[in-house]
Amino acid sequence: MPETICRAMEPIIKDTDEFIVSDADHEANTGSWVRLAERKGLKLHHWVPKAAPGSKNPYAVSLRTEDLIPLLNQNTRLVAFTACSNILGEFVDVENVIKVIREKTKRPGNDRGAEVSIDCVAYAPHRQIDVQKWDADYVFFSYYKVYGPHSAALYTRADSHKQLHSLAHYFLPTGEGSPYKLQPGGPGYERSYAATAVLEYLYSLSPSGNNLPAAFDLIAQHEADIMRPLIEFLLSPEAYNRGVRIVGPESTDPQVRAPTISFVVVGDKAVRSPDVVKKFDELGDVGIRYGHFYAHRLFTRLGLNPDDGVVRISLVHYNTVAEAERLVKRLKEVLL
Repeated sequence: MPETICRAMEPIIKDTDEFIVSDADHEANTGSWVRLAERKGLKLHHWVPKAAPGSKNPYAVSLRTEDLIPLLNQNTRLVAFTACSNILGEFVDVENVIKVIREKTKRPGNDRGAEVSIDCVAYAPHRQIDVQKWDADYVFFSYYKVYGPHSAALYTRADSHKQLHSLAHYFLPTGEGSPYKLQPGGPGYERSYAATAVLEYLYSLSPSGNNLPAAFDLIAQHEADIMRPLIEFLLSPEAYNRGVRIVGPESTDPQVRAPTISFVVVGDKAVRSPDVVKKFDELGDVGIRYGHFYAHRLFTRLGLNPDDGVVRISLVHYNTVAEAERLVKRLKEVLL
């Protein structure tokens, strides 16, 4: 999706434009902007996730607004960042970050300031996307992450959509609101229709059966319960002494993070992430995975081998507390 936006935006890019990308993102929301900046010879800045001052865990990093501010100026054309890192599991305060971006990048003739491209792929299963409340320009997610088909969805703000050049056949309508402008080919009818069941399913999670905010409130409450035993173990003295380090916020607060939990085993008795997962697979019954999950730049920043990656445990609302406790028991068996 970002590649589509980049190609449609390229004809209107100015020589003085600058881009900012987050190094906590999936490559889908980074690489496209990096390549566009390279093609046009533009300045590109990296918003680097950092650990809190004084932290004993160098991998407990977050995207901090104070690290973004020095990168912003009146030439900033667009900032690309994630609403929730698929490795760190951190929720970014999207609304506040966008407000800061607007304030720091306003210039004569552009009171709105820079645009934003928000990756919501790892956010969508856990919290409700609200493009209007955020005042976002470009937002995308994948339907398979919300229990639908393997298709993607892209939101573009009306004024942002209007300025983009068409990527479609010359004879197709490209006026205000036309989806053809960013649709070089036709999506499969079957998958498009299948996506309509996603909203019905999410509605069904609410007590009334038709209240999306209530459904996501319940999801947040339940996710706090299922991630608590796991994070408490990963932060325990016995796990710390074993070399276990969470990659991302060391928190069980559902306002801070999703139950997408990554860790590595370092130190004198380090264990490669593939070997941890291999042991899980041999024992059976509990499935976890390892890798860089296409957040390759994050691993380079952290000094971790992308080929080893992290061990990632991805919990969602249909997992139970009992399953989380069984997972902790298996982790103790494998690691301690």
